[in-house]
Amino acid sequence: MDEQNTSDEATSSGQEKMLWYVLKVQSNREKSIREALLKRIKREDLQEFFGEIVVPTEKVAETKNGKKKITERKLYPGYIMVNMTLTDDTWYLIRDTNGVGDFTGAAGKPMPMQQEEIDRMMGREEDKELEPAKLEIGFTPSETVKVNEGSFQNFEGVIDSIDEASGKITVLIEIFGRSTSVELEYWQLEKV
Repeated sequence: MDEQNTSDEATSSGQEKMLWYVLKVQSNREKSIREALLKRIKREDLQEFFGEIVVPTEKVAETKNGKKKITERKLYPGYIMVNMTLTDDTWYLIRDTNGVGDFTGAAGKPMPMQQEEIDRMMGREEDKELEPAKLEIGFTPSETVKVNEGSFQNFEGVIDSIDEASGKITVLIEIFGRSTSVELEYWQLEKV
């Protein structure tokens, strides 16, 4: 009877007590473990104790063979963030899910994340949707490159500057004995 009362109290104030926790999980299985958690929560009828379950990612644009491809990269491989009310039932549900290692915390006790950490993480999540995907350029200033496409094909030059937002690279190419600044797309270049 006493257990019933504590369970009812947690249910009535479940939303107020929800905090963010970090789970250590098997790497490269974050999304499937998230799905397994969602299914178990629904099956055990514990939805009122859980908020969001997040695998933090960022979008990265890569170009291979002249084709632009946007991929998702995990910000924290091997970790999942869970917004939940910690009770015996929710703790066991999480711990008994295949692929979940443990909660992060001290001395084996789950420690909720600090509010400023959550704000920073969630701010990053919101910003991702507004800003364009980051480009993975793979070049550095002062590096010698060869133009493999476009008007300056087969010319070699030195990278002067890189604009990661647009993917444009300024290359100093020697034309008629003079160093000329040329702006090219990063996918038009290859390392020498």
